[in-house]
Amino acid sequence: MSLDSTDLALLRALQQDASTSMEQLAETVGASKTAVWNRVKRMQTGGVIRRQVAILDPALVALPETFFIAVKTNQHSQDWLERFNAAIQRHREIVEVHRLAGDIDYIIKVQVASTQAFDCLYKALVSEIDLYSVTSSLSMEVLKYETALPV
Repeated sequence: MSLDSTDLALLRALQQDASTSMEQLAETVGASKTAVWNRVKRMQTGGVIRRQVAILDPALVALPETFFIAVKTNQHSQDWLERFNAAIQRHREIVEVHRLAGDIDYIIKVQVASTQAFDCLYKALVSEIDLYSVTSSLSMEVLKYETALPV
């Protein structure tokens, strides 16, 4: 999908506040409300805009602890990948997982209420799927957190 400067301006505005009205968006980008609505719908249908969500403050919803789990595996079969994916999907505390290039195969981001809650998740995860090497780290401070892509 080709995006022009108006589309990019709309995306920047929506990334800051997806609840912005069509009228406000139209004013921001200098287009009519109908044109903005059509552009937003086109970007939704085209998959550019995947979904609109509320971003919560983890501490204010009693999930203040962020852990990262670095996983190395010696298994790369389709069966293992399917079981790994099923295991990570079962745990709501797992909020992000990336397959990596390099020494670490996967990095898992976990949001939990406490170290004890993390320990329970960790024990459950390693009992569900065979992992070669697992290292976990507690995030002490968030220096930068952005959900907006630099479009």
